Amino acid sequence: MMKKKILVVDDEPSISMLIEFNLKLVGFEVQCVYDGEAVFQSIQHFRPDLIVLDLMLPKMDGIQVCRKLRSQNNLVPIIMLTAMQDLTDKIAGLDNGADDYMTKPFSPQELISRIQAILRRIQTLPSTAEQSPIQIGQIAIQPDQREVAVKGQPIELTPKEFDLLLFLCKHRGKVLSRQQLLHGVWDYHFLGDTRIVDVHISHLRDKIEVNARNPEYIVTIRNVGYKLTEPAIKESLA
Repeated sequence: MMKKKILVVDDEPSISMLIEFNLKLVGFEVQCVYDGEAVFQSIQHFRPDLIVLDLMLPKMDGIQVCRKLRSQNNLVPIIMLTAMQDLTDKIAGLDNGADDYMTKPFSPQELISRIQAILRRIQTLPSTAEQSPIQIGQIAIQPDQREVAVKGQPIELTPKEFDLLLFLCKHRGKVLSRQQLLHGVWDYHFLGDTRIVDVHISHLRDKIEVNARNPEYIVTIRNVGYKLTEPAIKESLA
């Protein structure tokens, strides 16, 4: 079996060396680059299976790198590294195409777990033939094309917002805890930051609900988590 390739992008050599050393220990092939522009040179010949990408980089920062990759329809998974504690900055990375983030300082073992989780999830995705269209209320989902429409109007979701909506739809009517959503959508088997779920739910509601403050689809179950429901059809008065 061919080794999975990981591209590490960080301008701090000590961090790059630490990540490279630990990833090679568990069998990954690793290449390191030290600025944002170098990513686009590297992917031409190295063709990574996943990118570990620092947020603050010379020449082109991590957000710009994510945005450019996704604009080129390059769907390589990205884990963003950030020294910032502000959740808004972390979510900015996710909204621009990153699949996950970690805050420095971090455990190399946790980074490896997250890399393996993402690669495992990709390998177990169902084929397009297994993904039938989904209709819930006024929401129409085409899983194979990763397209969503509300009342016939296309809406734009980030990759993770789409994954979250699809997971909720496949478990419609069931109450899902934040940890279950972290496991199912982010594939975290350890205690993750559940605020990621809350922020993504909020963004998703803004896009699919008529009134995000009084949601009809994604309902909060207090002290537990969330449930996706299908709104009752309102009969018009004769």
